[in-house]
Amino acid sequence: MQQVVGQIQDLSPGEMMEAKFDGRPVVICRASDGEFHAFTNLCPHQGAPLSKGKLCGAPEPADHVGEYNYLREGDILRCPWHGREFDIKNHGRMLVKDKQKLREYKLFIEDGNIIMYK
Repeated sequence: MQQVVGQIQDLSPGEMMEAKFDGRPVVICRASDGEFHAFTNLCPHQGAPLSKGKLCGAPEPADHVGEYNYLREGDILRCPWHGREFDIKNHGRMLVKDKQKLREYKLFIEDGNIIMYK
C-alpha cells in the first residue's frame, strides 16, 4: 500500500505536519538536513499528539551556569505535554531512555510528493 501524505514544499527543514496513513495519525518531520521522517503521532508516554509539539535542538551544558547550547536544531521532536524528546535522525529513539522509540513509518519522495508505504 502506498499513499501520498503531502508535498515536499509543504515543509521546510525543521518543520513537521500531521497526516493520516492507513487511518492512523502520523507526524511527518523534515530534519534540519532536509530528510523526511514519519512516526506515529502519539507519544508512548500518555498519547499526546506529537504534531502539536515542536522540532527543536537538544540542550548541552555550556561554560556558565544557566547557559545552554542547543545541538542538532530541528532534529529533536519534543512532546507537547511532558517534554519527552525523540531523535528523528535516529529512528525516533527517546533521548533519555534510548531503548524506547517511536513507531517509524517508511516513506519516499517522488515528483515532489511525500509517499508513505507499508
